[in-house]
Amino acid sequence: MKSMFAGLVLAAAMFVGANASAQEPMHKPTIVLVHGAFADASSWNGVVKILQKDGYFVIAAANPLRGAKSDGANIGSLVADLKDPVVLVGHSYGGNVITEAANGHSNVKALVYVSAFAPDTGETVAELAGKFPGSTLGQALAPPAELADGSKDLYILQNKFPAQFAADVPAAQAALMAATQRPLAQAALDEKAGDASWKTIPSWFIYGDADKNIPPQTMAFMARRANAKGVVVVKGASHVVMVSHPEAVAKLIEKAASAQ
Repeated sequence: MKSMFAGLVLAAAMFVGANASAQEPMHKPTIVLVHGAFADASSWNGVVKILQKDGYFVIAAANPLRGAKSDGANIGSLVADLKDPVVLVGHSYGGNVITEAANGHSNVKALVYVSAFAPDTGETVAELAGKFPGSTLGQALAPPAELADGSKDLYILQNKFPAQFAADVPAAQAALMAATQRPLAQAALDEKAGDASWKTIPSWFIYGDADKNIPPQTMAFMARRANAKGVVVVKGASHVVMVSHPEAVAKLIEKAASAQ
């Protein structure tokens, strides 16, 4: 793992050097994107293209989806190796992960929650998802898949995936996302969150008002509680607002990255 992170850091240095001749600012923070459950790093592709075009070094990290503490430690190791200022961006369950990953890392300058959970200390995903009515995720899940070690994984039924997860994404693309989805460990739903890093690190939120996974009312509550520096609500957007509206998501990330 450390060797992989070291390679990413070297790539970041090469990226900055390559862009120096183009007179790109040398002080732009690195953007680390963390996907959520039932997705993978490719869900950030549209956002990555925009950020790279605008001169940012971006890492769309692989999230193990095993639990916020272990996943947060994984992303935290990447943050520690980068050294330079970092903006952590999390989608859905990835919000739990960036909240955990930021703890103890003074180079994290901002947190951006994209249709994401921003738990307080001791809260769980299951608790937050049920705080307000509106989520229909439970009805769309397949029976838990039991693994060799006795743990269980959760998937969204492929025939329900488009309407539940990606209603504003073209049908063919949503079907592809359904087939390539990565499962969440069932135990992660009830794992209590660690320290709430958004209490000391500035945060931004963006989500759609047609989200069926996390009720928009829940995300509004979390944004208010975090005293978010900026909140964007995308009309008609589904849970994967970064796929259907990459421009809006990239714009907010850049706002967080450039904030003083």
